[in-house]
Amino acid sequence: MTAPALIRLRGIVEQTAVDLTDADGRFHRNRLTDAVREQLARDDLDPGVRAAALDTLAQSLVTGFGEHRNPRRRRNGSLFHPQDILKLGNGIWVWMDRATDSDVLQWSRLSLRNRARVDEADSEIQEYADLRADAFRAYPDIVYLGELERVAFNWTEAGGQAHLPGL
Repeated sequence: MTAPALIRLRGIVEQTAVDLTDADGRFHRNRLTDAVREQLARDDLDPGVRAAALDTLAQSLVTGFGEHRNPRRRRNGSLFHPQDILKLGNGIWVWMDRATDSDVLQWSRLSLRNRARVDEADSEIQEYADLRADAFRAYPDIVYLGELERVAFNWTEAGGQAHLPGL
């Protein structure tokens, strides 16, 4: 997939999202998906962009396949199902039925690392949300997060944001 084609695909999605956005700044994912599908089905779509769309579709289907085959607790209390897949890292997957002891150990280690990253990201989200909730209370006339970021946290297009003392 070429970078310009991928940039064009992302641009199609972004412009379509902007077009579907209502006055409250909201749009529905399913409507966006339908509208992007219509854009990609056009006959005049550049062949490079069409190829990038097919690559993206194939990657999405493979990811979905892997997620569907992720081991999960069964009624019998076991995570095992022979048709489930252990993801070992670096794009290596193994059917559970054929996994070795080292595969199970590698899968376990990867799961622990992933859990740590998810926990860290969730902690960041909770801290961010708590600070913004406090700031919304401190600035009761501000309705939208964008304005709050600019006023309370000095966010700018050029410089990101600087935290103010006390918030």
